[in-house]
Amino acid sequence: MRQSTFVLALLTSAVLAGCGGDGGGGDQAPRVKFSAQVSFGDSLSDVGTYAVGGVKALSGGKYTVNDIGADGNNAAKNWTELMAAQFGLPAPCAAETGLLSNGFLADFAAAISFSPGCTSYAQGGARVMEPVGPANIAYVDAHNSSQLGQLTVPVVTQISNHLAKGGGKFKGDEIVLVLAGGNDLLYQTNQLTLDATAAATVAGANQYATTLIGTLAAGSTVPATALPVIQLAFGTELANPAHTTTTLTVAAYTAAIGQGFPVADVPAAVASAQAAAATAGAAAGAAYASDPVNLATYVAAMATAGDQLAALVTGQIIPNGANYVTVLNLPDASKTPDALAQSAAVQAWLSAMATTFNGHLAAGLAGQSKVLLVDAYTFDRDQAINPAPYGFSNVTTPACADVDANNPSSPAKNVLHSSLVCNKNTLIAGADPHYKFADSVHPTPFTNLLLARYVSKEMLTRGWL
Repeated sequence: MRQSTFVLALLTSAVLAGCGGDGGGGDQAPRVKFSAQVSFGDSLSDVGTYAVGGVKALSGGKYTVNDIGADGNNAAKNWTELMAAQFGLPAPCAAETGLLSNGFLADFAAAISFSPGCTSYAQGGARVMEPVGPANIAYVDAHNSSQLGQLTVPVVTQISNHLAKGGGKFKGDEIVLVLAGGNDLLYQTNQLTLDATAAATVAGANQYATTLIGTLAAGSTVPATALPVIQLAFGTELANPAHTTTTLTVAAYTAAIGQGFPVADVPAAVASAQAAAATAGAAAGAAYASDPVNLATYVAAMATAGDQLAALVTGQIIPNGANYVTVLNLPDASKTPDALAQSAAVQAWLSAMATTFNGHLAAGLAGQSKVLLVDAYTFDRDQAINPAPYGFSNVTTPACADVDANNPSSPAKNVLHSSLVCNKNTLIAGADPHYKFADSVHPTPFTNLLLARYVSKEMLTRGWL
């Protein structure tokens, strides 16, 4: 089978030779001796922000298969932990931990705690600039989604928090790792769904009113006379701030009955209006979600996020003393199990959001001698297209299940539907350590190992390792 240039680079490099499993640092002395590792970002780099409360009780805390290493044994490590081992540095620890869970997940809550000696700031759900990520309690309260209550401290604040520890400066001999933007992309996909749903709701409501009033008027004794009477009753109730679909319906058919509409025919009239509303709403929602003009709005938001991340690196990290900054661009969002379940058009849109972010990030970092930009997008995409040489057994199916597929009655349930609490007891039947994805978007320990090897290879080429 054809070997990709990425695979050949990994195979011919001695980088991470000691990390074939969960790995130590190998036996190569790095050209640059880093004093510490500082990481900023999101769930892909989170080493345990939410390894507290109910998540900890379920043996979770990282967005992967938590209790299976890359070699199928031991505890899982993400790419930042493997990088620290490669540098001969202590295992990274989360600078801030806690959960603000409420609702049906209130038992998962844990007080926010800060660890001054820890320099891994990445948090699941974190965006580049905005404080409210997809699983932040402010977002879920507004949109009735999950109740996990992630902290989602954005990258801009993560950097500020680190600078506050060091008197406003980096030391200059630490390695700084940056990977973010995935939650900005997820936020935009969620927003598209919300906006399309809103468009569907409006169209459905309008069609319901039109069909109901028309049907009631047509079935009245004198349709021409009944129509304005029913319209007036409907409009009057519509002006009531407390109106509901039920009160509008009652107002309309009460007026229609007064105009000779048969009481026995009311249920059929309402059912007809509901069917018409459902059809119109579905069409409007689909039209909104496929309109290139609408989709371009969300892509533009990702361009802004890419610009913002580049500005944080060039305006907050480099000027404040960092000399070695490794930035990873976004992996290919169109190749995740979540994306593969969507249409080709949606996959193309997801890819456009990622590549737009990456393009703006690259442009903003161009010419920065203290920055190494690693192309995680192309590396990730090559794995999806050409998986066998990398050693993957599956690149399309999540290894984690909601319930242990081998024992459906097992109490070991993945109640969060996330790799955050994925472990051996929540794997699907037949899953092995060489699956690419732990859940619908997050990598397994094996995938993390490959990423760490690739980043190390890029650093070696740059002369930093």
